[in-house]
Amino acid sequence: MIEKNQWHPVALCHAVIDAPLPVRLLGQELVLWRDAQGQVQAFADRCPHRGARLSLGRVLGGQLECPYHGWQFASGGQCVKVPAVPRFTPPPQHCVPSFGVQEAYGLVWVQLAQPEAGQAEVPLPVFAAEADARLRKLHCGPYDVAASAPRIIENFLDMSHFGFVHEGWLGSRDSTEMARYEVQATPRGVKATGCKAVQPLSNLHSTQPAEVDYTYEVTAPYTALLTKVPEAGSSKQGWHEAIGLFVSPLTPETSRVWFRLAVADFDSTDAQLQQFQHTIFTQDRPVLESQSPKRLPLDPRAELNSAADRMSVAYRRYLQGSGITFGVC
Repeated sequence: MIEKNQWHPVALCHAVIDAPLPVRLLGQELVLWRDAQGQVQAFADRCPHRGARLSLGRVLGGQLECPYHGWQFASGGQCVKVPAVPRFTPPPQHCVPSFGVQEAYGLVWVQLAQPEAGQAEVPLPVFAAEADARLRKLHCGPYDVAASAPRIIENFLDMSHFGFVHEGWLGSRDSTEMARYEVQATPRGVKATGCKAVQPLSNLHSTQPAEVDYTYEVTAPYTALLTKVPEAGSSKQGWHEAIGLFVSPLTPETSRVWFRLAVADFDSTDAQLQQFQHTIFTQDRPVLESQSPKRLPLDPRAELNSAADRMSVAYRRYLQGSGITFGVC
């Protein structure tokens, strides 16, 4: 399954502290914990001895201890102690499966399998705004959603629902016509430029409707970015603000969602910025959870399209071309 080669977000970095943290990814139960060097480890959440959940255990002396018989596992998964037989040296096969881990954008990312020999390494999804030290960064979420990861990404890329789902916020029923925008394939995914919309309340400080110009980009199967230049008259004109949508596919039809904001707003509180994003996403959520089928159809005949859906169609083609099978049908 090609999805196992991808890097997926599974938790906020600050959520992995002293105790083991259970998470799910691609239908698999995992446990996250930090070793003595502070490095996050990702193991299968099952002790190979008698099958107990390791996430019910504890971290002791830089090792992960099973709650059932106290077996201890070091970084990388090797068992290093069996308390009932203290002079026993566990052989290499006494281990728990471990997985690749990276920390980036304030999130812990896990890769369940490395590409096969001869295949290129899979990089982390890109969030270029993270490198702009001028911008303020913060997270919103996580949100657990009864929708597939591709459905959630496609919704994020769609502007033609603004006047209906986000009426009075991101759109208006009096201005629903979409101007033509450009879509192109990129080395990492697909990109849409020149996406324009008249928004009554494009941000917390809006006092009148404004036309915004967005760029949307998919940089991994379950990652999408929105980039915009602050409105005319802003003291931050020329800066590029961004919202990153990072979706963790829990099962084919359920997902965990994080937003990463990189903004030029230094006046609002974290809570105010998060509440604005929360409002927008919770308007989307009931629609997302109502869609049928829950998995995104890749057959072009399965659902109807219009000219406004060019980015959506390109995203579906990209998934199909990438061999993605999790969350699609």
